[in-house]
Amino acid sequence: MYHFTALVTCLAILFYFFTSIQVSKARAAFGIKVPATSGNPDFERVFRVQMNTLEWMPIFLPSLWLFAVYISDAVAAGLGVVWIAGRILYLIGYSEAAAKRGRGFGIQASAAIILWVGALGAIAWRLIHG
Repeated sequence: MYHFTALVTCLAILFYFFTSIQVSKARAAFGIKVPATSGNPDFERVFRVQMNTLEWMPIFLPSLWLFAVYISDAVAAGLGVVWIAGRILYLIGYSEAAAKRGRGFGIQASAAIILWVGALGAIAWRLIHG
């Protein structure tokens, strides 16, 4: 069973849901009516946090689960928590100014890359060594 990875998956989905709510609030605060996605830089940054999170989910989630299956549930979950923390820092930084998003982006990207490389390496190892 992969209880830790399952919990982190639920937390990642919760974070994404939170970003969706933030976009709804920003639409109301800045008068951006659907389907528009531009018109106010403060809204656009909040919107980009949500969209960038969505763009990373198909990279993060399969890598998280493959790492858990092939290497370790606990280590995958730990790296998943780092990814979520990076996304939170990205949200905080980007909400203030576009130039402040880099630290959070780097943290989450590093966690996702470690998960992907680890999973790929473990899969290749098992293919080669049986």
